[in-house]
Amino acid sequence: MIAVGDTAPEFTAPLANGDVAEVSLSEAVADGPVVLAFFPGAFTSVCSHEMESFDDRLGEFADAGVTVYGVSIDTPFAQNAFREELELEFDLISDTERDIVDAYDIAMDFTALGVHNLAKRAVFVVDEDRTVTYAWVTDDPGVEPDYDEVIEAAQGA
Repeated sequence: MIAVGDTAPEFTAPLANGDVAEVSLSEAVADGPVVLAFFPGAFTSVCSHEMESFDDRLGEFADAGVTVYGVSIDTPFAQNAFREELELEFDLISDTERDIVDAYDIAMDFTALGVHNLAKRAVFVVDEDRTVTYAWVTDDPGVEPDYDEVIEAAQGA
């Protein structure tokens, strides 16, 4: 699993930004540090609350010069519908091939539901050099990150 001090794995993936574009990590961090907030799936209660919580605090991230991205295995089209429903002001990264989830070693299964290789709920802060400065991962999809802690880490990135 990716830890503080590691180089964040590079990726290029579809970006749900109201339209569908493409983003790479190296391009994203060229504008400053980023928060990668991985979540298991769009349109679920805990994931919706988490993304809304990040959205409610976007001003604090912006003041720190940090860009927030949500990351899930959902298609960019589903993510755009999710963004619209929740009125999210930040973009979502689509990892339908699970390349990012695998690179960050945060895959989990909901075997009882027949759903495999989803993203664990996880948050990484990555600085301009692609160094991970904060890492939080939970095995319990019902647990959300400590948002104050994430903001503090972002401010220090």
